[in-house]
Amino acid sequence: MSAERHFIHQLKAGMTVDQVFLVRDKELRTTKAGDYYITCTLADKTGAVPARMWQANETIFHSIPAEGFLQVKGRLEEYKGALQAILDACRPVPADKVDLSDYLPVTELDIEAMWSELLEILRGIKDQYLRLLIKKFVEDRELVAAFKKSPAAMQMHHPFVGGLLEHTLNVARDARALLPLYPKLNADLVLAGAFLHDIGKCAELSAGMSINYTDRGMLVGHITIGAIWVHDKARLVSDEIGEPFPARTLDLLQHILLSHHGEHEFGSPKLPAIPEAFFLHHLDNLDAKVWMTTHAVASDPNGESDFTPYVRALETRIYKRSGGLQ
Repeated sequence: MSAERHFIHQLKAGMTVDQVFLVRDKELRTTKAGDYYITCTLADKTGAVPARMWQANETIFHSIPAEGFLQVKGRLEEYKGALQAILDACRPVPADKVDLSDYLPVTELDIEAMWSELLEILRGIKDQYLRLLIKKFVEDRELVAAFKKSPAAMQMHHPFVGGLLEHTLNVARDARALLPLYPKLNADLVLAGAFLHDIGKCAELSAGMSINYTDRGMLVGHITIGAIWVHDKARLVSDEIGEPFPARTLDLLQHILLSHHGEHEFGSPKLPAIPEAFFLHHLDNLDAKVWMTTHAVASDPNGESDFTPYVRALETRIYKRSGGLQ
């Protein structure tokens, strides 16, 4: 092992590495000449980088864990404007031989403090049926435990343990701050939607050694899962109070969840059709984009350039000097 560990956000083209990474997404491929080569992803808590090993064979491929730790020797180079690792050698490393905190990205904020603040915001909901509905979610201990540790996404934004809670709290904070400017909006629907819009990610994503989609996440997706859960919890409320849950309230809240991605091409089964849905969609997108842009700046190891490398999800490079206006 090298004496000094370099995290992925510190890597630059031209550097050599001899250290342990979390490895995932391995594939054995063949060149046009019929030679084997291996592709995989190397990761740690600061990010991920694609890697290749040329002149590989099946023995080497099968020695690489599908999701585990790998000691690698190689070098970093730039390929099509992005960094990639070229591996010369590798060997698996047992999980008990590494410091897991180097590899598992976790929110830098206090999870219990965030949860308490989110509950305080939700106490502002005045509609009795929505309050009872939120109560059913909050009392679901297994769901709350998953909510506190779930990431908000695989890669796009807040992709770390506690990311879903951090993102949800930000959306709820934004909603509470802006709602006084728009008194015609149904504030109760907005706050309930802020809490529940991504709740299905608790079942869509799993956070073990890496963030992955569950089978249910792949087959159903968090938007639909969340809408189903809202229906199920509303039924529990109805059973408890001995009267039907208001159908229009249920329809409107489910609509906010089903439309919060804003466009069919981004996965929304429905387009926003009420003011509260448009409001929530833009708050959700705002928090995601602010995280993506600020993260791109903070994680760029090149301190000399004015712009980050091209960010595919944002379709641009981010200017890094706006925080220090002269």
